[in-house]
Amino acid sequence: MIERTTLADGLEVSRILTGLWQIADLERSGDLVDRDATAAAMHAYVEAGFTTFDMADHYGSAEDIAGAYRERVGDAAECLTKWVPRPGPYTRDEVRAAVQVSLDRLNTDSIDLLQFHAWRYSDPVWLDCLFWLDELREEGLIRHLGLTNFDASHLAMVLETGVRVVSNQVSYSLLDRRAGEAMAQVCEKYGVGLLAFGTVAGGFLTERWLGRPDPAAKGIDRLETWSLMKYRRFIEVAGGWDRFQSLLDVVSKVSRKHGVSMANVACRYVLDQPAVAGVIVGARLGRSEHIEDNARVFALSLDREDRAALDEGAAALDPIPGDTGDEYRRPPYLTAAGDLSDHVEGFSSPYETVDGPPGRRHALSGTVWEDLAGFSRAVRTGDRILVSGTTATHRDRLIGGGDPGAQMNFVIDKVEGAIESLGGRLEDVVRTRVFIHREEDWEAVSRAHGRRFDGVRPANTLVRAGLIGEGYLVEMEAEALVGGG
Repeated sequence: MIERTTLADGLEVSRILTGLWQIADLERSGDLVDRDATAAAMHAYVEAGFTTFDMADHYGSAEDIAGAYRERVGDAAECLTKWVPRPGPYTRDEVRAAVQVSLDRLNTDSIDLLQFHAWRYSDPVWLDCLFWLDELREEGLIRHLGLTNFDASHLAMVLETGVRVVSNQVSYSLLDRRAGEAMAQVCEKYGVGLLAFGTVAGGFLTERWLGRPDPAAKGIDRLETWSLMKYRRFIEVAGGWDRFQSLLDVVSKVSRKHGVSMANVACRYVLDQPAVAGVIVGARLGRSEHIEDNARVFALSLDREDRAALDEGAAALDPIPGDTGDEYRRPPYLTAAGDLSDHVEGFSSPYETVDGPPGRRHALSGTVWEDLAGFSRAVRTGDRILVSGTTATHRDRLIGGGDPGAQMNFVIDKVEGAIESLGGRLEDVVRTRVFIHREEDWEAVSRAHGRRFDGVRPANTLVRAGLIGEGYLVEMEAEALVGGG
């Protein structure tokens, strides 16, 4: 029996979702796969109970293929897609137009689940886009909103700001267990389901690679698929091929004990983790099917001994650095290319910058306070960047609701955006001054500061003060020396 779960009201999904990311890989030569034949290949999955498909606006012709399938059989499948906008400014009309493209491709009036990706948090345009997507959800063009590749702090920020998202799709496997830490806690607190990709590490967590020589001996970029190139980078960061083989040995022993495949064990392990709603297993539709093998996952029950062995095998690897989604936002970039060149061309300045008196350049975030009081968000003179006292304000909204940690994370995002706009980085910060409205908020604010400045360790002052403005719980100013001065 195929396990199913209710991800949101009116949205029930199979707990193994069929991922269509590899459509883009099949089409990277520029030749499109046969739309109708590939759509027909979806039917075998639906007939077997795997009715849920995961795709994105940039997965080649995946949305068109799903639309062709819907044209033939109606709403027999749940089609989850993503919007991954290019970096830079957007308007409300541009967001609507992007959603309309997916609606047309999917041959539907309302998208079952639209999952949103933000390339960086320091540019607040991601919040504008999310708010406009939420308007389209209220209008009915989107049934439910989800996120993809968000970290725990920003997922909490979104929810505390009042945007209802039902899922977050992130990397989660025996190789990469970041989602089992702060992310799982946030998801359980707010009732958000985790959709895990990379669960079989692009096929590396299977019998094919057990006891085999390193396929990247001649270079990762020589591997045959984008998926293998991507997850071989994960393996390198986790300790390398030989240490990964030790994990494969453990997975193999558990699989032989139960008479199932290693992929079954890898999937069942993640499905049993807190907050996980489902795992995504990729399919090369019409070329490589895993229907019968995937079905065996639901008859598999890992006992305490199995879980302990798998935990121990995974713990022997080096942890993947950072939080979920960081592989797309900071080094080491764990993408097929090893950087962001296969995803984006570059990034624009988060905030407007203008010249001031000789030797000064100003960054403006556009809040009402800056014009009212006649100041800049930040000023650069020489190698020094001075950032004004910053609250969790974006346009006319308070970001983070009544949660001091969520407000603090957005404050730091704004500070980072101002510094980036003037040619620096958050790592250049040498001094922060933090003001809190309520004494009891000191720990949540301090912990947020500690996470974001881990390794930077600026000089810091924290004081309690009567903040001006309704709802503001924290304010921070900062000083940076670009390149260490």
